[in-house]
Amino acid sequence: MRRAAIGVVGLLVVGAAGCGGRQDAASTDAGGDVTCDVASDTRVGIATGNATGVYFALGNAYAEQIGAAGGKVKATAAETGASVQNIQQVVAGTYNVAFSLADTAADAINGTGSFTSKQPIAALARIHTNYTQVIVRKGAGIKDVAAMRGKRVSTGSPKSGTEVIANRVLTAAGLDPAKDISAQKLDLTKTVDGMKDGSIDALFWSGGLPTPGITDLLTTSAGKVEFLDITAVLPDLQKINPVYETGAIPASTYKTAADVPTIIVPNFLLVRADLDPNVACVLTRVLFDRKAQLEQANAAAKEITLDKSRKTDPVPLHRGAVKALDDLGAPQ
Repeated sequence: MRRAAIGVVGLLVVGAAGCGGRQDAASTDAGGDVTCDVASDTRVGIATGNATGVYFALGNAYAEQIGAAGGKVKATAAETGASVQNIQQVVAGTYNVAFSLADTAADAINGTGSFTSKQPIAALARIHTNYTQVIVRKGAGIKDVAAMRGKRVSTGSPKSGTEVIANRVLTAAGLDPAKDISAQKLDLTKTVDGMKDGSIDALFWSGGLPTPGITDLLTTSAGKVEFLDITAVLPDLQKINPVYETGAIPASTYKTAADVPTIIVPNFLLVRADLDPNVACVLTRVLFDRKAQLEQANAAAKEITLDKSRKTDPVPLHRGAVKALDDLGAPQ
């Protein structure tokens, strides 16, 4: 109930701001120099992700730190379905800032995948890495992705980055996500519950490390579930989008016997391309100035670095973010 309340309150507050019903809604780019000075009280809404995921943990911490920075910008974070939905709602003005996977953001810029036209978005920075975490019930007989045929598989929340990657991984393994599996399009909380009670055979989750919901599953169902190595499908995935890379979930993350090979993809913080650049500058500064506080909320924030901050291609950096990163000394 508490999670639901957070989401509802966030949507109400952010929705009012995004629709222009509040005088303190973030304004649009009026041109001119970027000073990073916001003259009047401004509230921004942050679209995060599932309540037991890293986006949600970092998003709420980020909103808190924006307020704690002492300027005129305040923020509210809300639970969402994640990447695809987040971008759609930022473009629509429901939110001002969105957490998103890089592959979904690239689709938005190019007008491909889930997007029928090019979306007017820009990046504040590259942030942490998402790890594709695929877990199966040991009794389900799933030894590779192709063996998911006919199984009950959670592909994540509708319009989420997890769903995008899940469907692409299944396709790369020769399966039709719409026909060859019994797709359970559930958020992480419901997915974990289904894995525990045996109503789901396998799950896909794209998230930072550690993801609280995955920690819960592996702690309470130790011996009944296991990670699945999906790296064999990487070459076919890279044909769809070259942003995908190989990586590994360290054994220390979830106390596994060894590191888990997997497929990774970066995350971006996104805004509308026409957001007030002074607001964008402030938001970017807070991300790095208060990184230590974000790390306390979730260890994934340790991956937020100035060295990688500008690596958001093909999504352009917002000009307000460029000013902030220049001032912070981020490498070109």
